[in-house]
Amino acid sequence: MDARAEQDQPISHRLTTLAQDAEGATVTLDWILGRLHERAFGLFLLVLALPCCIPFLYGIPQIVALPLMFVATQIVAGRTSPWLPARLGARTVTQDSLAKLAERARPWLEKIEALSRPRLTALTRPPLDRLIGIALVIFSASILVPLPGTNTVPGFAVVIIAMGLLQRDGLLALAGTLIGTIWIATLIIAGATLAALLKGWIGL
Repeated sequence: MDARAEQDQPISHRLTTLAQDAEGATVTLDWILGRLHERAFGLFLLVLALPCCIPFLYGIPQIVALPLMFVATQIVAGRTSPWLPARLGARTVTQDSLAKLAERARPWLEKIEALSRPRLTALTRPPLDRLIGIALVIFSASILVPLPGTNTVPGFAVVIIAMGLLQRDGLLALAGTLIGTIWIATLIIAGATLAALLKGWIGL
């Protein structure tokens, strides 16, 4: 399939095409990035965040969280296209994992596509998209922490934001930002409450 035809595909189909185009058992993040063309920021965020949405999955979210944070930082910095240093770009994923991820994600992405449309588009373009980028950095940091509850909801929030950027739907991006922020605030409050209870219990 040529580049123009790929660009015209719905987002829910692009991951399937990506997996089908893999030329070996594994592909690098650099290879994935090179296949995403003009919508690279949103699509790359989507590819990296989807594994983080799987509950009680540890290891893979922490592998993709650092590239996710690196790409989010570039949105804050105002870059027009994402870039990865050699060490992060050389990280690999299997073609089989990519295909299974595309299959599992497709019904949910189709539902999001059906609901989304261009709205509040200024939030998806410079300079206001930098505010979304700051939220993405925070959510990526949460995913990086290998503790229960730190990756699934922030991962889902990043997926919603990525779809908002891709569909030029600022309302969708705002919803993802709100979901992730509320969850992280809840974790912080719960952690502080637990710390206070433990402190009182041991008499400090």
